[in-house]
Amino acid sequence: MRLRSLVAAAAVTALGISLAACGGSDSGDSSGGSSGGDQTLTYWASNQGTSLDNDKEVLTPVLQKFTQETGIKVNLEVIGWNDLQTRIQTAITSGQAPDVVNIGNTWAASLQATDAFLPFDGDAMTAIGGKDKFVPTALATGGKEGTDPTSVPLYGLAYGMYYNKAMFAAAGPQPPKTWEEMVTAAKKLTNPAKNQYGMALAAGSYTENVHFAFINAAQNGADWFDKDGKPTFTGDGQVQGVLRYLDLMQKDKVANPSNAQYDNGTKSVNDFATKKVAMIINQNNADSSIAANGMKSSEYGVVPFPAPQGAANQTASHVAGINLSIFKNTKNKDAALKFVKYMTDANTQSTLGKPFASLPVLKDAKPVFTDNAEEAATFQDIYNTKSKPLPLVPAEDQYESTVGKAMNAMFAKIATGGTVTADDVKAALKTAEDQVAASS
Repeated sequence: MRLRSLVAAAAVTALGISLAACGGSDSGDSSGGSSGGDQTLTYWASNQGTSLDNDKEVLTPVLQKFTQETGIKVNLEVIGWNDLQTRIQTAITSGQAPDVVNIGNTWAASLQATDAFLPFDGDAMTAIGGKDKFVPTALATGGKEGTDPTSVPLYGLAYGMYYNKAMFAAAGPQPPKTWEEMVTAAKKLTNPAKNQYGMALAAGSYTENVHFAFINAAQNGADWFDKDGKPTFTGDGQVQGVLRYLDLMQKDKVANPSNAQYDNGTKSVNDFATKKVAMIINQNNADSSIAANGMKSSEYGVVPFPAPQGAANQTASHVAGINLSIFKNTKNKDAALKFVKYMTDANTQSTLGKPFASLPVLKDAKPVFTDNAEEAATFQDIYNTKSKPLPLVPAEDQYESTVGKAMNAMFAKIATGGTVTADDVKAALKTAEDQVAASS
């Protein structure tokens, strides 16, 4: 999913705008016919750009082109991430829903369980161009495994490890290929007396923290839920994965303790771009913030987030990004399917990929979010071959909240001079597991 932490500083009021073809009526037609006519779709888009206004600026010509091609008008509302999930839940409860909505792809299984969204079954999937056009790992985020998905991928994102080339050259280490090499390099690049650290972490962001809990546990071969969807948070793989990440601040001391107050990813990105730290682990849409701070793409490199030596697998990211869903109660089903097809076709994906710094969700598509060919290829390979979907279970949102906030608290303890042991991690994860189990 698009990291909510990266846009926490954005305004959270929604922008409502109407996009219509010249001379068209804005009243709309509530029938669900396949012809365009004077139909009007309501589309809720998530904040992908630098601001809600920026999203409006980027999407307006794209949606106008859809209207010109189909005669179907689109009422667009751009909604900040702090509000989007609540707005969707309210729409489900009230029945007053848009036709089409962007969702964080990690919400897919939870929203699917509400039965409020249209399944992309055989006919619906064919109407949008077929499942074979999508990157398989991206399509896998659309809902519970073995079911017809109720969302399809729109924008892809993945984590990578950014490193400052000049700092590495001066200190001597090579770009790391293992966790151990990463920690060694970070120690060489840390000098607290000069307020210089090897890494910056968004250690106060529960969304960032739970993503790394997931990735580190995956590298250990551990899953957070069993095949029946029951939480299994306290295994050695989960506990040691979380502790390994906490130890970047605690034992290895390569992250500034003040990072425990970094409640969104933008703060760590800014530290990297302003050369206060040598490394960050962030999604590829960090590029826009890096560039805004004046750092050129030639000044940094990107490698996959490294796993420890002998790791069970080389998972380097969760399958992050944004999906599209259609509300089941839409009166404009055919028009909505046309819109989803349009938003996920190659031309639209290419148009939106650069301003939204996203990875293509279509097979064989080329990433356009950066002018650095090596960086683009690295991120696309991570997304296509080294990413794993977050748990595709209805309780996924509770998993994010409970485990992520438990990690916030543990980082806060470390930052204030406390010690967190493996037993402490296991106890915190047991509490989270019990909370999730009780509400399932």
